[in-house]
Amino acid sequence: MKEPSASQSDRRAWRGGLLALGAAILFGASTPLIQRWSSDSGAFWTAALLYIGAALAGGLLRGPPTHGMTLRREHLPRLVAVALFGAALGPALLAWGLQHTSAASASLVLVLEAVFTALLARLFYREHLGRRVILALLLMTAGGATLALENRASNAAGIVGLIAVAVATLAWAMDNALSRPLSDLDPGRVVLAKGALGATATIILALSFRQASPPVGPAAALLVVGATGYGLSLRLYLLAQREFGAARTGSVFAFAPFLEAMLSVAISGQFPGWGLAAGGVLMLAGVVLHLTETNTQGPGRSTRIAADSPR
Repeated sequence: MKEPSASQSDRRAWRGGLLALGAAILFGASTPLIQRWSSDSGAFWTAALLYIGAALAGGLLRGPPTHGMTLRREHLPRLVAVALFGAALGPALLAWGLQHTSAASASLVLVLEAVFTALLARLFYREHLGRRVILALLLMTAGGATLALENRASNAAGIVGLIAVAVATLAWAMDNALSRPLSDLDPGRVVLAKGALGATATIILALSFRQASPPVGPAAALLVVGATGYGLSLRLYLLAQREFGAARTGSVFAFAPFLEAMLSVAISGQFPGWGLAAGGVLMLAGVVLHLTETNTQGPGRSTRIAADSPR
């Protein structure tokens, strides 16, 4: 096979970098927008609308059926588990947490997904955790604790919201671990199935708990956020992997929570407190340390900092 020229490699690198940046921006914009548009609705309705949007995007972006990539009956139990953790529990906890804490703090707490993902990868798949990774995970955890201390000092309800967001990251980490055997399937079809199952479950829960449904305007906005921030973001991420490689794509996408935090601060117009600033620095140091470790292992062996499946 003919090796690509230097100019072709440069173009693919630029294209991959822009795709990865686009995926990070779309996902990064989702958290403050979810907080803005979900204030008048129940957490389960918010989760349902987000994943209806993601399912619609998955349906539009699904590829043609090919041998070895179509969903089969044996995939259903794993898809149900993935939908339960990633498309029902995770987004519902995030939506509830955002109603009780600031979007900027919640955005940074999303970095804890890397901690839980690494620990579950160690537990389920016996992945090696080197000293640098362990130190990185400790820095991220310390950053989360700093955010909790600030919220405890300023707002008793805020720490409850942060805990809910942290538990949401645990649910998404479980989603990541369970999604691994589905990685060879067409991603659009996986998003469609996961979104449909998750939306069905959360609608049933919302009706069971008699939660308030959002007005038409916010509901439409949440559908768009789900389609772009979860569905289209995943598509761009996967395209970036083809052009850019898994490790470098993950490196760019790892900064999505920090983009979320900056956007949240810009929208609110409030200068971050000492806890947000200190926690952000600790988490950023942890992310950079983690990335320098995973990037030395080569493509295909890196543990992605953000989600391996759409939110």
